[in-house]
Amino acid sequence: MAAQTLDQVVNLCKRRGFIFPGSEIYGGLQGTFDYGPLGVELKNNLKRLWWQHNVYERDDMEGVDTSILMNKYVWKYSGHEDTFVDPLVDCKTCKGRFRADKLNECQCLLHPKLKPGECEGQLTEPRAFNMMFKTQVGPVADDESFAYLRPETAQGMFVNFSNVLVSTNRKLPFGIAQIGKSFRNEITPRNFIFRVREFEQMEIEYFVTPGVDEQVHEDFIKDHVDWWVNVVGLSRENLDMYEVPAKDLAHYSKRTVDLMYKYPIGWEELEGIANRTDFDLGSHSKDQSKLGLTAKVIENEHSTEKLTYFDHVTNKHLVPFVIEPSAGVDRGVLAALCEAYTEEKLENGETRVVLKLKPALAPIKVAVLPLKKNEPRIVELAKSIKNTLLAKGDMRAVYDETAAIGKLYRRQDEVGTPFCITVDFQSLDDATVTVRDRDTMGQIRLPIADLYGYVRERI
Repeated sequence: MAAQTLDQVVNLCKRRGFIFPGSEIYGGLQGTFDYGPLGVELKNNLKRLWWQHNVYERDDMEGVDTSILMNKYVWKYSGHEDTFVDPLVDCKTCKGRFRADKLNECQCLLHPKLKPGECEGQLTEPRAFNMMFKTQVGPVADDESFAYLRPETAQGMFVNFSNVLVSTNRKLPFGIAQIGKSFRNEITPRNFIFRVREFEQMEIEYFVTPGVDEQVHEDFIKDHVDWWVNVVGLSRENLDMYEVPAKDLAHYSKRTVDLMYKYPIGWEELEGIANRTDFDLGSHSKDQSKLGLTAKVIENEHSTEKLTYFDHVTNKHLVPFVIEPSAGVDRGVLAALCEAYTEEKLENGETRVVLKLKPALAPIKVAVLPLKKNEPRIVELAKSIKNTLLAKGDMRAVYDETAAIGKLYRRQDEVGTPFCITVDFQSLDDATVTVRDRDTMGQIRLPIADLYGYVRERI
């Protein structure tokens, strides 16, 4: 049985060290979470697999890591100062603040079983609330010495378009990829790590010649659906494609398709893949009135660059269109956890909780366990096997002697470890060990010399 409620996953994450509430010893800070010892490994594995697929395995992609703090005019000309808003309402009775368009997902502060407005409380009229975090830059606080924490990683790639183009000598089409932190002052963060105030994104800005953008958009949609299924391990029936209606499109978008995942809380966005046309490069360009843009932009008086591409075939400058796949790392982690969470009834009547993560995602690949922790020869051999596997450099192996062998198996099942290796007295005689498979609980005997090849082939 897979996870039926989000609480099952939340409890496992806290118990086994995947994810903790932020600032917990001081009562927490809503919308913030800390990744624990196993959570950071899972998160890093997801990011590594994404980078491998989208950067290393392509010949048309470059990676960057841009600044979180940017010049405030970036956000003026990107449109974020005017359009990056949510509708906010206040309750005059409980003093709570809620998103007006998400009241069905909120709880009254005085009556948690009721939604805001269903109780005796009176809601104010909705007003626009800008979600960007503002911070002071420099020693003097005035109207000019401020910046925003970036609400998305995309703009860092757009303002570096010319830098990447010149330094790499790229030709269209090509893309810029980035994984990094973003910050949004969510009115009502909720559903564990699904909607938070500090989060991480995996984004691509892929630049193409106008006219081929629609086909490239379709190609990215198919490719990224396949990646979530084949690499991350999400089941195809738990993924859907939502065509965002024209009235709901972002100000920069010609077309957006959201990849939706069926979380225990329902269908929610996992990744958005948008056709941003030439809006962003045009908006950030100096003297944009001469660029022949298809999108309506604000006249830019502050940029120092024309963000164009010189086409040697036509001998003309053009403003590329942009296809943007943008996925939430935290939402990807949550989807992988929900997909992998399994409860199994065993023959003895007990329930086994196991995370059936794809081996490449698993925080720990191999756990080496001594049958007797008070037998020095067994302990020495087990630690030697662990160190030998670690020395190969491509899998995380751990040594654990903190409980009886049965409890150690259950612990590794819960954290998603694909293989457990047990060192026993026979190992001392014939240099073989028992290898246990997480999913089937089947065991085989293997020579120690064959361990690495056996495990590596399966992860």
